Amino acid sequence: MEDSKKVNHSAVKLGKLSPRHDPRTLQFANYIKSGEMPAPPAMYDWSAKIPAWGMMKNDTVGDCTCAAAGHLIMEWTANIGKIAKPTDAEVIAAYSAVTGYDPKTGNNDNGAVETDVLNYWRKKGIAKHKIMAYAALEPKNHIHVKQSVYIFGGCYIGLALPVSAQNQKVWSVPPGGTSGKGAPGSWGGHAVPVVSYNDQTLTVVTWGALQQMTWSFWDTYCEESYAIISKDFIKKNKTPLGFDLAALEQDLTQIKH
Repeated sequence: MEDSKKVNHSAVKLGKLSPRHDPRTLQFANYIKSGEMPAPPAMYDWSAKIPAWGMMKNDTVGDCTCAAAGHLIMEWTANIGKIAKPTDAEVIAAYSAVTGYDPKTGNNDNGAVETDVLNYWRKKGIAKHKIMAYAALEPKNHIHVKQSVYIFGGCYIGLALPVSAQNQKVWSVPPGGTSGKGAPGSWGGHAVPVVSYNDQTLTVVTWGALQQMTWSFWDTYCEESYAIISKDFIKKNKTPLGFDLAALEQDLTQIKH
């Protein structure tokens, strides 16, 4: 796994709006109780097969919710076979469809709600790739996060970033805690995928690079997180690590929203 890179934060955009929780959303905990989920190892990394992530226009457009989807598509396909990299135009097309953003004029670049993007991704697809379903993780449940990354190849999350994160190589809670520049959301909302973890940190993809955060940062600033079930990460009805999706199929067919 490559190290986190110093990002010029004056040349990037955010774009995740406040969470909109839907009672119809599948809950990841329901499948943990079924006993079907294997215990995650202490560390795992799916990022090694990606030579370059790409910005996906998130330097100039607030499309992080769709760029995060594009980066997951890259990671899933690279670990199953041949990598598929959504183009900037395909990512922007999805962002425009969800939000009304006009790439010609720049109007309506106001960001997006993660569940709106997830529902669009499931129904319409992003870059011709559809997901089967998504399930909300229990807040601050580190085991859920690890299982989502280990079993399903990633975790789609939303952060309420503090201004203090702008100058950190590793995102962590500042010494002053959640006041002042450490206040949740004082910088803005940001969507990223988690692609690896260990006992000390999680690693996400943002602005074309890998970025580490501490687990305490996750506990403090993560507003929402989802495991995603995608055919891009499945061969012969199983993930690369052998998890059989049969236990989920009945629930997946019942999702109507």
